[in-house]
Amino acid sequence: MFPRVIQSKFVPSNTPVSASAIQNLKTFIETTKNLLVLTGAGISTPSGIPDYRSEGVGLYARSTNRPVLYQDFLKSAHIRQRYWARNYVGWPRFSSVLPNAAHYILSKWEKSGKIHWLVTQNVDALHLKAGTKLLTELHGSAHRVECLGCKQVFPRTRMQDLLSADNPDWQATSIDMAPDGDVQLTREQEKGFQVSSCTSCGGILKPQIIFFGDNVARPVVQFVYDQLKQCDGVLVVGSSLQVYSGYRFILAAKQAKKPVAIVNIGETRADRLVDLKVNGSCVDVLSQVDSIG
Repeated sequence: MFPRVIQSKFVPSNTPVSASAIQNLKTFIETTKNLLVLTGAGISTPSGIPDYRSEGVGLYARSTNRPVLYQDFLKSAHIRQRYWARNYVGWPRFSSVLPNAAHYILSKWEKSGKIHWLVTQNVDALHLKAGTKLLTELHGSAHRVECLGCKQVFPRTRMQDLLSADNPDWQATSIDMAPDGDVQLTREQEKGFQVSSCTSCGGILKPQIIFFGDNVARPVVQFVYDQLKQCDGVLVVGSSLQVYSGYRFILAAKQAKKPVAIVNIGETRADRLVDLKVNGSCVDVLSQVDSIG
């Protein structure tokens, strides 16, 4: 048995899915031989990681806090201080979040040969924790840090050690958490926080994620297009597809006349394009599909 809903605080209200909708999705999955799966924040909300846009429970609905923009991070030492102070406080909780049943079911389907490739827009590494191997982290991973100077990449756990060493007497707490592990701190709480630099070249350190205002690297985009060419169907799990970086692959799939199905709570940008839409919780829907013999 896979763990089901671990936390429901960030899962939008939804109604049970009909047996016919579950069967239709089961049929869709069975008739594809090489499935490409695209996942978004909605697959991780049951694990306790909020999304940005869900009505009533998303970050934008609950807070005035907004993600740091890429250019602001580059230009402003104060923005970097604010980002890393909040990330430092949020990291222990964010890094300990566990996959839920939906992550494990997709990993199981990969092992059985059903899934050709999985592309996630999430930076939480929950697919890796669940055992998925054939994976592209489209927006990077909050579990890695890169130097913008010498380009070395190292685990986020090492960054936590560096920040701890540079801030032995600094303390702050917060009960809030953002989709990338940020928490809400006041400006007073952020005061005095020292941002660590690269130990090799003294360069600026940044989480290896695609910030708002930045672009996914062209080789990564092309790689996903190549995987899309090899698949015979696309399944979207837990994404509203509001961000173009993921939506473009659905447009490409439809142009290539490949069938597309979506599992998501609420409307998506691609509802009018797809062959099947199941409006429901990722955990509940995938669990029911997986339980059908």
